[in-house]
Parts: sequence; C-alpha cells; structure tokens
Amino acid sequence: MVEIAGTGETGFSARYAAALYALGFERGVLAELVDQMAALGRLIAESEALRHLISNPLTDTSKAAPALDQALASQGFLPIVRHFVAVAITNRRLRDLPKLIQGFAAYVAARRGEVVAHVDSAHELIDVQRNQLRARLTEAGYGNVRLIETVDASLLGGMVLKIGTKLYDTSLKSRLHRLNYSLKGAA
Repeated sequence: MVEIAGTGETGFSARYAAALYALGFERGVLAELVDQMAALGRLIAESEALRHLISNPLTDTSKAAPALDQALASQGFLPIVRHFVAVAITNRRLRDLPKLIQGFAAYVAARRGEVVAHVDSAHELIDVQRNQLRARLTEAGYGNVRLIETVDASLLGGMVLKIGTKLYDTSLKSRLHRLNYSLKGAA
C-alpha cells in the first residue's frame, strides 16, 4: 500500500501520485510536471464549466476524453499531464480528478520534506496573518510548511486548518454550532 508520508493519504490517490511522480522523474520533466499539475488544479477550481463536466455522473467519457485532451493541448499542457487525465478517465476516475491532483501535490510536498496545511478562512488571509500562522506552525513542530488557502465565506470568521489527519477548527460557524448544541442540552 502506498502512503503519502504525514498526510494520512492512502489508496488510489497515493498510487496515482506515486506513479505520476516516478514517470515525471524518469522522463526528466518533474519540475515542469509539478507546475502544470498545480495549474491544472487551478484551472479546475476557476472554471465552473470544467468542474461541472468533471463532477457530472452523466458525462459521456467517450466524448469528454478527446475534447478534454484537445482543450488541455491547446492550453499548452505536457503530454504526460494529458495522458494522466486520459488514464484517470479510462479508469473511471474523472470525478476524482481534483482529489488526484491534490494527492499529487501532497506526494510532491512529502518528497520535498514539506508539510502541507490546508487553510479555509472566511476572508482571504493577509501577509501578516499568513506569517503568524507559519510561525505558530513552526513553534508547534511543523518545519517547512506550505499553505494551501481557500476562502469559505460560510465560516463567518476564523479558520479551519487541516494538517495531515489533524483538524483545527476555530471558525465562528463551529463555535456557534457548539453554543447552540450546549444551549439545547441545558434546556
């Protein structure tokens, strides 16, 4: 079983990540591959149409695969990235493509000795907050930290931090849920 060290990530995502990493290393395009996989992740996150195509269980993959390959080729993606997407589609993992990309990023970070921290915050972090968060994580024993930030307005305030299998939730939304639960228990 393949595991991405320190992330708790195992299973198909880790297997795909290890295989893609090894292939990129073998072909000597690892640095460019890492950049392009991150770009693919951003492309999926920014494109509503692409997210819908990927997440729709009724997507006809026999028609989507060539169209997606052509679109990625026109965007300048390496053949290895396009082939990776084709393999995911062939193995009926199109809906899991964002997870596969995240798994690859986590695998690369683990190979580089980085700790990946996913931060969901109600508002975009400013540089001071980002630096304070990195300093606190360093004090807590996490060395080289790479932050992956997302904005989730439903949190109302605070943040949710996930490092590997650990979750730290200081969001206002969670605090209100706990308060509501405790008030129901007191009545």
